[in-house]
Amino acid sequence: MKIEGLLSEKYIALNLELDTKEQVIDAMLSIAASHPGVNNQDKLRRDVLKREKEMSTGIGRRIALPHAKTDAVAHPVLALATLKNRINFDSIDNDPVQIVFLLATPEEMLAEHLKLLGRITRLAGREDVREKLAMAVDTAEVLKLFREEEKDFPQI
Repeated sequence: MKIEGLLSEKYIALNLELDTKEQVIDAMLSIAASHPGVNNQDKLRRDVLKREKEMSTGIGRRIALPHAKTDAVAHPVLALATLKNRINFDSIDNDPVQIVFLLATPEEMLAEHLKLLGRITRLAGREDVREKLAMAVDTAEVLKLFREEEKDFPQI
């Protein structure tokens, strides 16, 4: 599993105009709602919000990664959004967020879940990748970026 293989243009939104962490999470859940892997939208929402309540998923470097291991999905679901204006996400480094990934994996896929979290963090943690994502003007450009960046990565 590669990020580029999990994402499609339908689950990428660029330059969203939102003001709060809650609006961002709601928008990400809405983006993912029509994903064929989602079999229970309400449970997915509850599980993502439960995880967020435990500890902020603002992972630093202007990135948020709301996520859940949940039986609300049949297989991994990934969505991505960039924000027009950076917003407070209670991030570990206190920097406002501009790039948001939503990841949901079935509960029994713990190893894959952790590997995907790590891959997203590694790639998006790079300044050059974050800049390209923030500057992207269309979803095809985002997919191309991940395809290029992951070309030498092994499958998860």
